[in-house]
Amino acid sequence: MDDPNFFKVVLLITEHNENGAMGFVLNKPFPRTLNELVEFRQCAPFKLYEGGPVDQEHLFFIHRRPDLIEEGLPVSPSVYSGGNFKQAVMHINGDPGSDKDLKLFIGYCGWDTGELETEIEKGFWRISPGSANLLFSPAEGLWEALIR
Repeated sequence: MDDPNFFKVVLLITEHNENGAMGFVLNKPFPRTLNELVEFRQCAPFKLYEGGPVDQEHLFFIHRRPDLIEEGLPVSPSVYSGGNFKQAVMHINGDPGSDKDLKLFIGYCGWDTGELETEIEKGFWRISPGSANLLFSPAEGLWEALIR
């Protein structure tokens, strides 16, 4: 694949159905933190990730705290996509260790019906098992850890 957006990236597919697929790049840090965005300047500093090239005007998130963040959609038994954003921000502001439970993304990756499957068949992507601990680990070295 010649797209620099996807060079050595680790993706989490959060939705896959008859309409296509959606996911996030887990290992591409964004150059600013949450509190450096004008509308969130009162928030705690929190690492952001470039989730993908689609809709980079909005924030998206994954988490593993359904006890604190309601309305998330299950991605796996212990990982959720989205949910109540105000509760997510409260978690960020109230828990200095919240980066172990939550990742914030600017933008996302999207595929039309059958597009992701075609890319997998062409060998553009490798499917690897993961764990919640791996998903919420620091971005540095994540790609290398998964290709071993």
